[in-house]
Amino acid sequence: MKRILSLLLNGRRREDAVADDMLLIDYLRELTGLTGTKRGCDGGECGACTVLLDGEPVLACLTLAVRCEARRVETIESLGESGRMNRLQQAFHEKLGTQCGYCTQGMIMAGEALLRRNPNPSETEIREALSGNLCRCTGYVKIIESVQAAAGKAP
Repeated sequence: MKRILSLLLNGRRREDAVADDMLLIDYLRELTGLTGTKRGCDGGECGACTVLLDGEPVLACLTLAVRCEARRVETIESLGESGRMNRLQQAFHEKLGTQCGYCTQGMIMAGEALLRRNPNPSETEIREALSGNLCRCTGYVKIIESVQAAAGKAP
């Protein structure tokens, strides 16, 4: 079965016909063309597909698109403005938090959710907020330093 999904995606109202069993990641990548959200493990273990749903981080590979009815979805594409990186994206660039780039989008979205609710997080709070995101490079130090820099706590 298909139904009309109405939501706010990156600040714009959208209505699309979606199957009841379509995952949010498939909706974003295939139906809307927003490919910044990465497909990782497809099992909710890596965090590469993290997006914000009403401001909270969720895994797009485990979330049905229809669960987003009348809600606000934000992807990595929503963070920059007029082609410029936001403070967290800029910090990842400057502090080398990007590394291979595979986990970057999910890390940034999880970090963005944290900084919105707590603009002055401790290192422990940063680690906790990013704990659902795996880095294949095992380079968590640069990632944590990037979030600290965006919060104004440059290491």
